[in-house]
Amino acid sequence: MNQRGTPPLLVGIAGATGSGKSILAKFLAKRYEGVGALILEQDSYYRDQSHLRVEERDSLNYDEPGAIDHELLLMHIQRLKAGESFLKPIYCFATHTRKPEGEPVRARPLVLVEGLFSLWYASIRAQLNLKVFVEADSDLRFIRRLRRDVFERGRTVDSVIAQYLNTVRPMQEVYVLPTKHCADLVVSNNDSLEEPLRQISQAISRRLAALAEQSREAY
Repeated sequence: MNQRGTPPLLVGIAGATGSGKSILAKFLAKRYEGVGALILEQDSYYRDQSHLRVEERDSLNYDEPGAIDHELLLMHIQRLKAGESFLKPIYCFATHTRKPEGEPVRARPLVLVEGLFSLWYASIRAQLNLKVFVEADSDLRFIRRLRRDVFERGRTVDSVIAQYLNTVRPMQEVYVLPTKHCADLVVSNNDSLEEPLRQISQAISRRLAALAEQSREAY
């Protein structure tokens, strides 16, 4: 909550791999910097696999909802709504483990919950004030993922392709794409970011204004 006791506006941003969820969340956080915004990325909440051998970790399916520690994510969302701080996990994709230290997070008026399964869990959906689904053409999404995993996560091209064919594509068809029907707003991100940013920003601004009005009436 902010200093007047108003709970934050919680916005869920979901979509298939490579749809542009992360970059949209970053631009939105920058756009609402004056309001006070933070990104709660679901990628930080992958379950720690340090108890497994390296070859066992590599064989796991990281593209189904059970790979995410949604219980911890839900707890942290609830703490933000209560105005409390916490340490967000720092996940290492190269080793599939969490680092010993965490990242300090404090409540802000706008919280962007971004990730593949942001709209999958009913318990998390129930916390959201605005649910957004980002869609893009499948070929474009694969190219974006390939670039990200190779240049940012140290993966080989062959490993990215194999994972995409074996788990990423089939899992997103089962678990991610159907959550489009849970969204309040569906945006397309095939070309420029300008239009989806405009659409999401309008929806956020309307809801922030409504919360502010409710707060004024309460006081």
